[in-house]
Amino acid sequence: METLTTKQKETIEELKEQLQRTQKELSILYNVSKAMRMSLELNDVLYIILTSVTAHTGLGFNRAVLLLVNPVERCLEPRMAISPDSGEDAQKIWGYIKSANQHLEDLIEKDKIEQNKSQSSLYQSIKDIKIPLDKNKSNLLAQAYHKGSHTRISKERINFSQNDPLLKTFKTNELVIMPLKAKDKVNGLIIADNYYTQKSITDDDLKIFMMLANQAGLAIENSRLYEIVIHQSHTDPITNLWNHRFFQEQLSREIQIASEKEIPISLIMLDLDNFKSLNDTYGHQIGDSVLMEIALILKDSCREIDFACRYGGEEFAIILPQTNEKQGYAIAERIRKKIEQHAFVQKKDIGSIPITISVGISSLSGWVTTKEDLITAADKAMYKAKFGGKNQTALSDD
Repeated sequence: METLTTKQKETIEELKEQLQRTQKELSILYNVSKAMRMSLELNDVLYIILTSVTAHTGLGFNRAVLLLVNPVERCLEPRMAISPDSGEDAQKIWGYIKSANQHLEDLIEKDKIEQNKSQSSLYQSIKDIKIPLDKNKSNLLAQAYHKGSHTRISKERINFSQNDPLLKTFKTNELVIMPLKAKDKVNGLIIADNYYTQKSITDDDLKIFMMLANQAGLAIENSRLYEIVIHQSHTDPITNLWNHRFFQEQLSREIQIASEKEIPISLIMLDLDNFKSLNDTYGHQIGDSVLMEIALILKDSCREIDFACRYGGEEFAIILPQTNEKQGYAIAERIRKKIEQHAFVQKKDIGSIPITISVGISSLSGWVTTKEDLITAADKAMYKAKFGGKNQTALSDD
């Protein structure tokens, strides 16, 4: 048998290494693609993407931040980040994952997504950053967005760009910025580095990162389209408030949370006074305009945790999590006064139309223990306000 020369042996070893790299790349892409099909919810998809970038069975970067384009404000906003809190923490995490032989599927179970997607201290430190996308801006992220291709930022360039809005918070020695695209349009960026291990970012790292980014961009676009469809199916077309179906589903969820955590929850039901007379006098187009203006007042008056819904016709409902009856009454009165003082419609041939509402409040307490009880109690309180003279707020009877 002919003996292989040293050069031939080296060539074989190089081919073996190349084959192993290719197998690893295919394995990563297969697992990431499989994982991204687990959910269409945007937060789930973002977590899966970042886990794929940072997991030892994925790209293996130490830290990763995902920013999405806000098309309304024309800026980039951080949406999620994955990072250990320290080098010691990183070693513990990676050591555990390796010893437990965890795969990507283990790291993206639903409960882990809910537990980890907002807890990163890195995310907390950068969540309020907004990066304008003006072409004349010199910041690194805006440049990468307009360039539309990956950018590796060296230590020298980082030292030269210390005033960059990202680098003021995101301390690093080397990083890569990877655009996420769908239909040749950038919809987000991923920032990744090896802050703790100080491992150099290689061309092989970038090659597979780009392939992952191509899948990620499409997954994000699909999730956003899915969210639009879901939102449309849950919103009222005239007022753009949550519709009756969403109200019933969300109220059930919030009552379950309130019962499990033993925290209060209240419900506001409100009805426009004399709305039939308004429609008969001015027509349904003016009536719809009034409903739209009411919806804007309700949105403006609600907290982030509240849910303003169109219950039906001229009747509205507001779910108030973490709110007792006294607090709910104060919120309801504030809304009632705003509507009473608001100048509705204001057309030249009509002028301002005075609108008032009758409001009822109920909370989980006493005999009010179920969703049906809560709705019934708030509804009865609302009619008590209406038959008691209108333009007032009433509490439910014990």
